[in-house]
Amino acid sequence: MELDTFGWRACFQAAMAEHATDGSIPGRVVAQDRGVNRLATESGEVAATVSAGLRREASDRTDLPAVGDWVAVRPAGDGWSIFAVLPRETAFVRKAAGARAEPQVVAANVDTVFLVTGLDGDFNLRRIERYVAVAQASGARPVIVLNKADVCEDLETTMASVRSRAGGAQVIAMSARDDDPGSSLAPWLTDGETVALIGSSGVGKSTIANRLLGTDALRTSAVREHDQRGMHTTTRRELVKLPGGALLIDTPGMRELSVWTDEESIRAAFDDVAEVAAGCRFADCRHDGEPGCAVAEAIADGRMDADRFAHFRSLEKEAAFLETRRDATAQLVQRRKWKAIHKSMRDHDKRK
Repeated sequence: MELDTFGWRACFQAAMAEHATDGSIPGRVVAQDRGVNRLATESGEVAATVSAGLRREASDRTDLPAVGDWVAVRPAGDGWSIFAVLPRETAFVRKAAGARAEPQVVAANVDTVFLVTGLDGDFNLRRIERYVAVAQASGARPVIVLNKADVCEDLETTMASVRSRAGGAQVIAMSARDDDPGSSLAPWLTDGETVALIGSSGVGKSTIANRLLGTDALRTSAVREHDQRGMHTTTRRELVKLPGGALLIDTPGMRELSVWTDEESIRAAFDDVAEVAAGCRFADCRHDGEPGCAVAEAIADGRMDADRFAHFRSLEKEAAFLETRRDATAQLVQRRKWKAIHKSMRDHDKRK
């Protein structure tokens, strides 16, 4: 198995050099299931678990392998064990579902993120803005894919509305069941490039994946009639090779996408707001009634959508609040780590 066909690059080769002396070989995580990682290696596909040392040293879940990661793996006992995660080029990270402030890597080392949304009753501009913000923070190239174009009554107007909120991302429309997704997405499906399909349930990610694969390898299901929401058809993340040589990561539908990024990344996703705000009289304008506020003027004369600006402020506050939670969580992790170290030292002294 040639690693180049799975996206192996010079940056990963350089990072792997420090692990080559301990007998480790590189592998890419192509699937995860109940704590077991399936890896593509030069020796073929192997199943591996995360070593105790790597789990112990991890500060949070982002330090552990995710689908798309390159890892250092070597034989251990009757199987294989992952001892290190190589530095990522990109990572699509969201806040994990639940009340705790924990990150979750949805896909790693992705070149292009296809943000898929349906043009049926579940279409939501605010959700698109949120996905764009997280995608741009990932380092990958975001492309907005408007699926189910056949049910959209005014496609041109809808696409124009999405483009105005896309933060510079390209916007394409298709009907995955009727059109050829391979043709629509061809500019990004080049040999050795990794792409990911990300979106909520029922938007047609698995249908797109099946059309790209040329086979019904992934299960699909219809959306619910009463609210046009989908059910979780895809239940795990998996990296597969497409016939043309590109690598595809299909992901389960997301019921929620909480940001795991900073305020600067939010502003980058709303570059139109930043451009208008640059014209405010005061550099520290809060856009809340100050004199000479260019944002207020733009909203008043219709150059800026008031709802878009309100969503921008909401995401800014969410990112700021998350930052305080992250700091508190990091401090707690450090206290626990040092507590464990001191306990180990005391136990060692007692055994002397």
